[in-house]
Amino acid sequence: MDKINVRAAYPKLVNTIIEGMENVKAHDISVLNLQALENSVCDFFVICSGTSNTQVKAICDRVEKEVRESLNEKPWHIEGKESADWVLMDYVSVVVHIFKPQSREFYDLESLWGDAEVVVLEENH
Repeated sequence: MDKINVRAAYPKLVNTIIEGMENVKAHDISVLNLQALENSVCDFFVICSGTSNTQVKAICDRVEKEVRESLNEKPWHIEGKESADWVLMDYVSVVVHIFKPQSREFYDLESLWGDAEVVVLEENH
């Protein structure tokens, strides 16, 4: 299945978040579909990496702006933006995780939620 077909299955919020990430050259974007899992905390995780604290903050800011301008939605909560090592943006049905590479490797959410359907999007930069 190609990237376009995969993304067509996602809600508009997930695609808008991905667009925001791509616009500031986030790395290793992946989507975990948690809808089929019992007792999941949300429907989707959208995970990416930034190479520096500055890029992690920029990704967070861009995602927030894209979602606000496109869908008129604001995150319910943002956590970790000060340290910018791991930023969590909670949109209730979708939770965004923006990591620096070392933290992403350490927390390894893709393995932790190993029963979820995981789609890794190709990088286009």
